Parts: sequence; C-alpha cells; structure tokens
Amino acid sequence: MFINLKRLGIAATVLATTAFASDWPCWRGSQLDGVSDETNIPTRWSSGTNGTQNIAWKVAIPGWGHSSPVIWGDRLFVTTYVPDGEKRVLLCLDRRNGKTLWQRTVLTSPPEKMNRLNSHASGTPATDGRRVWVAFLQTPNIVIACYDMDGKELWRKSPGTFASKHGFCSSPVLYKNLVILNCDQDDVAWIVAYEKDTGVERWRTDRPNRTRSYCTPIIVEAAGKTQMVLSGSKCVASYDPATGKQHWIMDGPTEQFVASPVFAEGIFFITGGFPERHFVGIRPDGTGNITNTHIAWHDKLDAKPVSYVPSPIACGPYFFVVSDVGYASCLEAKTGKCLWRERLGRHHWPSPVRAGNLLYFLDDDSNTYVVKAAPKFELVATNPLGEEKESCYASPAISRGQIFIRTLGNLYCIGK
Repeated sequence: MFINLKRLGIAATVLATTAFASDWPCWRGSQLDGVSDETNIPTRWSSGTNGTQNIAWKVAIPGWGHSSPVIWGDRLFVTTYVPDGEKRVLLCLDRRNGKTLWQRTVLTSPPEKMNRLNSHASGTPATDGRRVWVAFLQTPNIVIACYDMDGKELWRKSPGTFASKHGFCSSPVLYKNLVILNCDQDDVAWIVAYEKDTGVERWRTDRPNRTRSYCTPIIVEAAGKTQMVLSGSKCVASYDPATGKQHWIMDGPTEQFVASPVFAEGIFFITGGFPERHFVGIRPDGTGNITNTHIAWHDKLDAKPVSYVPSPIACGPYFFVVSDVGYASCLEAKTGKCLWRERLGRHHWPSPVRAGNLLYFLDDDSNTYVVKAAPKFELVATNPLGEEKESCYASPAISRGQIFIRTLGNLYCIGK
C-alpha cells in the first residue's frame, strides 16, 4: 500500500487521533476530500443470476437514508430513518460480515418537511475510534449526540432551531479536540464547535446571508495556516477551525450550495450553486473580503457540466467532477481549463472517491464507473451492483482494500 506522508500529516491535523489511511472516519474520509491512499481497491464487481464477483457481503439496512457509512477498525457506523416509530437510528456493524453489533434510537420525531430528494437521515456520522457523533433534526431543534464505541450515550446538545423547506442535512467534522457542525439555514445561522469529550460549546461563528446551504467544510493547511473552507449562504468563506475566526470571505457567486470544496496546487475549487452554476478557483492567501482580489479563475456555465450536489475530487494538478446529470470533467487546477468531459451515468448524486490514481464515480442507479485520474479520459470499468437497479444517493467509503456502498435499502461490502 502506497502511503502519502504529506496527506497523512494533514489527516493527523484534522483528526488528532491514531487514524490510519485504512480508516474512513467521517464524510469523505480522514482528509474530508474523498481520497484514500490505498491502491488495492477492486475495479470490477457484479452480482446477479450469473454469479457474484468481488462482493464480500450484502446486508439490509432498516428504514432508509442518504448518509454514507464510516469505518474505524472492524466497526462500521451508518445512520438511518425508520418510519415505524419515526426513529432516527445509529447502527454499528461488524465490517467483516455486516452483522449488527448494536443499534441506538438517537431520537424520535415527526418527519420534517423536506425536498422529495432529501432524506431524514442525510448527515454522515463521524468517529475518532473512541466515540461517534451524529446529527439529526428533532423538529424544530438540531440535535448532535455523542456515543462511545459500545453504544453508550455520552452527551447530547441542541445548538438551536433549524428552518429550511429542503430539510436537514449536516455532517459533523472533527478537528483536534473539537466536533464542528455547519448550521446554514433560512434564519439566524452559525457554525458551532463542541468539545469532543464533554459537549461543552467552545465557539460559535455567525454565518451571513441567512440562506439554506448544505456544504460540509474541508480543513487543510494552506497559505501558512489551518483553513476550514466551505461554500454556502451566498458566499465562500475560510475560518480557523480552532477558534471560528474568519480568515477571508468571497461574495457569491450564487445563492445556495451543497458540494464540498477540494484543494490542490494552491487552489480551492468550488463547484455548484443554485440558481446559477459555477466553477471557481480561489487562491488561499487572502484576508478580509477577497471577491475582487483572489479569484484565480471563474466560469459560469449551464447545468450540464457543473455539479450542484456531488462534491469534486483532486489528484495531483487536476480537479475532477461529475455533474448531477452525469457529465464528468477534468480541469487543470491552476487555470480551470477543461481537459476532457465525458458522459457517465443517467444521474449522479453520490460524490466520487479516489484510491491511488483511480476515480470511482457512483451514480443514482448504483452503477460505479472506474476512471483513471489523468488528463486523458480512460474508462477502466463499469460496475452495476445487480441486475435490478437500486436507488443510491450515499457516497462510497474506502477501507482496508474494500469499498462500501449504501443504497436506499442495503449496504454492500466490495472486495475480498
């Protein structure tokens, strides 16, 4: 297994734990960017009447949800909404065989109003190997709860109420001794940080413009400082994750965002937006309002090439992104120049992941397109999960030579 020491250094800063490259502890992995340094991930699998290839196990998940699985060692965590009893549930599975080790009802609450394409369990959990954190909406209050690895509840907090006609979706992220939650909404909005151990609130930062958005931040070392960057609420902004103090802010370029940013070649890459669609490259060394000073490149495009929901991914000097309607693109990081654009699936909401130099693009019909992370398009394989398509809106997770895919009703472990 190839290990990139520089990337592991960033991961250690973010998680401040003993996480190894083989763990996938939160949304988009230990580095919050969808990248695994493993190179032994399967590229081909199938399941059907003609036999099964490279699928270790498949288990049914009660209820349904869009949250992604997270993995630490031999434990896998996933959240779900169970309509019977209106339960928001945290499941702990044995990653070796999919057996349920324990199940906890985090809360019960009437289902919140939401967009028909959202779910009542869209926020991905986070774990540091000692505890696991989940966030749900108990209308009208946001709830973040902390459990130990055996399912004992340690604390829970409500940072405040939440208002959005599209419903709730916020994934906790970890930084050193803090668990951080983005609470953009159509009301007084904030980012809040709690102590991991105690749930004591350490800082709270006001978010401008009071507009619903669903971006999970990325945390990287850039321009000589630690930056937590996210788009949303009519802006793109960078904060110090230790204090919540703002480094810089960019106006717009549009109203709402979902996709998380990525960072490469000294550029933050932002994709998406509603009602307008944009690709934006931002230099990280600004202070204050950088709208007119630190935009490296900016393209306003139609919906065909630009991703609104799927987050992009980086590899070397390139950014890769798949749009909601299935067009994958490779962009030169420093210039934004498009090097290739190819159609993949019918529709994509899951975010891609990368293992070594291979990109895994999962579509809504549970087909995975394996593509070389290169400036020339090369499709390695197309992998359906089965002969009957399953709806799939969760992003994959990679751990110890295996890839985990959550459909609306099932969880698959792919690999030996």
